[in-house]
Amino acid sequence: MDKTSVIFGNAQLKKVIKGANKSKKKFIKKYGDDSNAHYKLGFEPIKTLDFIGADNLVFKDKVEPLDKKALIVGNIRMGFGHYRISIAMASCARALGYKPYWLDLASFDATGSKVIREQNDLYSLASRISQKSKLFNKIVWEPLNSEGFKKISYNAKDQRNSELLVPIFECLDKDVPYIATHVWPAQGAVHAGLTHVVNAIPDNWPMGLHLAEGSIHTVQTPFAYLGYKMLNGFDKKPLKGLDEKDLKMVGCYVDHELLVNLEKDNEARKDRALNNKAIRILLTVGGAGAGFKQFLEMVKHLLPYVNENKVALFINFGDHKNVYEKMLAKLGKLECNTFFDEYEKLKELKDKMAKEDVHGVYCIYNKNIFEAVYSTNLLMPVCDLLVTKPSELVYYPIPKLFMRHIGGHEVYGAIHGREFGDATWECPDKKSANEMLDRLILDREIIAHMADEITRLKATGYYDGGYECVKLAVKGR
Repeated sequence: MDKTSVIFGNAQLKKVIKGANKSKKKFIKKYGDDSNAHYKLGFEPIKTLDFIGADNLVFKDKVEPLDKKALIVGNIRMGFGHYRISIAMASCARALGYKPYWLDLASFDATGSKVIREQNDLYSLASRISQKSKLFNKIVWEPLNSEGFKKISYNAKDQRNSELLVPIFECLDKDVPYIATHVWPAQGAVHAGLTHVVNAIPDNWPMGLHLAEGSIHTVQTPFAYLGYKMLNGFDKKPLKGLDEKDLKMVGCYVDHELLVNLEKDNEARKDRALNNKAIRILLTVGGAGAGFKQFLEMVKHLLPYVNENKVALFINFGDHKNVYEKMLAKLGKLECNTFFDEYEKLKELKDKMAKEDVHGVYCIYNKNIFEAVYSTNLLMPVCDLLVTKPSELVYYPIPKLFMRHIGGHEVYGAIHGREFGDATWECPDKKSANEMLDRLILDREIIAHMADEITRLKATGYYDGGYECVKLAVKGR
């Protein structure tokens, strides 16, 4: 199934096709050719996600049949974003009566998985370098993320490489509903012949990187919809765009658990804001620990507010304990409540926060990836302000302050958030971020206004993207 030579009716140059073929051959030479392998998938429960009944698909000695109402969420770990969106999809699947299965394409001992891990390692390395070198960021990283990945020719190479993922899918029913939260799992599934593939595009900046012809492409925003409809800027010349059958605007990808009591959560936010209670600020460090310098300056700035009981500060370090240790080395010392690999204790804290006031600083770390990611989701309903870079969290229903973006594609997420009224504009440096924190803490009406906007947006179906993706996957093309 050749998805490289012609992409949505747009023929690719011979040199592009040659480069794609060369890339695939290079990976086969490095990691071996397993195209004739007969992998067998079984499943194991994901303890952290037991509340949605999600099982993890793993290699087994024999094929284990899936539930009659199975829905597979295909993903990879690249930072926390794609895992978080995957949890949202699994949650919405469960809410609509389906049994979610987790398929992390990077987790197997297979050629295609090794290719993904190599590319993810390179991406993470470049992301970290971009935070240390302004020159590298300006000349390489920003242009690559905003324009390099945008080119339709980039998709040609990815399509060829994703053919290496096919053996992992061999034992699956071709008609099983399937949602991919990264393009490589979408491309691999289509190459393997799956017929009910939804490609849930995470970003607001349209890029050739995210195309998986043969799937239903879903986007969260009107801006992304028009960009993919026209394939605007994907080549120097105008291109044939996507048909309606291939592209759907569905709304934001959000967990059922974050939506079911959202109106009540927003009323609690307004109560704390307008009655001079401590503002609960949730600060996410991020999967790769990027943006550390700005993160550290914000923590320093917030500590006096904590001491005055104007702020309660929650910091999720994810699975990066080294970032916590680096922070302590810079601060000298920090009086805080630690939740290190104490996920059950954190759930108890969340229940306490729903009923009574809390004070101080809370530092959270979990070695387990699911606990590391979901700790942020767990605390969202009982916090008032989320401080994050403008990544996948742009679309979550909580008032937000945006730190500096990591990669040019994130800029357009921040633009979307500020326009829809549930977030600040992007604050790219120490001065702008700390000034924004001051205003949000001292002028409580802003957070109350954002909470009202979130309630209003929910009533319009703005946050229903996860449910819509499930429905599309079940229905198929």
